Amino acid sequence: MKIFLDCIPCFVRQALDSARLATDDEQIHEKVMREVLRLAVDLDMSQSPPAIGQQIHRLIRKLVGQNDPYHQIKERFNNLALKLYPELEECVRESEDSFATAVRLAIAGNIIDFGVKTSLAESDVEKTIEQSLNGLLDDNTIQEFKDAVTKAEKILYLADNAGEIVFDRLLIAQLPLEKVTVVVKAEPVINDATMEDAKTAGLTNIVEVIDNGSDGPGTILETCSQTFRARFENADLIIAKGQGNYETLSNIDKNIFFILKAKCPVIARDLGCEVGEMILRKSKALNDIVDLVKESE
Repeated sequence: MKIFLDCIPCFVRQALDSARLATDDEQIHEKVMREVLRLAVDLDMSQSPPAIGQQIHRLIRKLVGQNDPYHQIKERFNNLALKLYPELEECVRESEDSFATAVRLAIAGNIIDFGVKTSLAESDVEKTIEQSLNGLLDDNTIQEFKDAVTKAEKILYLADNAGEIVFDRLLIAQLPLEKVTVVVKAEPVINDATMEDAKTAGLTNIVEVIDNGSDGPGTILETCSQTFRARFENADLIIAKGQGNYETLSNIDKNIFFILKAKCPVIARDLGCEVGEMILRKSKALNDIVDLVKESE
């Protein structure tokens, strides 16, 4: 997915948020903003938003002298999610369709996204959980996803954010664990999950977890390690969490199911949905190939 003009104000807002998280020094805030605005002048609009985000956040970390400006936020929402986890796990266990409920809760966790939202209250997370458990989600797509999981031999689960990764554990527990590899970022970027967050969520105790070798939001394949890219190519099912993974992988012709909450107008427009809608969707690129094959028969 390419950059839209609407993405540019979001880049600028993200940059200021990050700078203010890292330091109270207004001179550094100004320096960050000036450098980001210079970068914005020469944006390659054909790139994905996360590709530009990667450049911006590398610049911010260098200017503020901090490797992980969002560390405290990540820790706070990991702790919140872990506090909620026993109740959510019971909700999955006692539901009529544990797989579908786990999918809904994984989507709810995607609200914990500081790339999109400037701030987030604990009450927002609790409200989103309730909405996700009761909101509309196509039963046929859930069944198609479940069937894909059953058929798959090598499943890659691309995690998104800290805090959210605890919600992901509810869905991962519904998968054939011996076939699943969870993927996190190699280095901090925004509030994306790293190996530290996977350990905090308890995922390393139940499933293989690797990093993708990158510090980019989403999955920018050209900046990922060769090891990860080989795993990506060999996977027969990829579960991609969050907007960043949708933005970077929506045009890839792999068997991908995207799981997210559409939180901004640009993503909603590309998905053809309303802002706030729950999304479980198979890769459009793969569906286009299937349609072409059917037309040629």
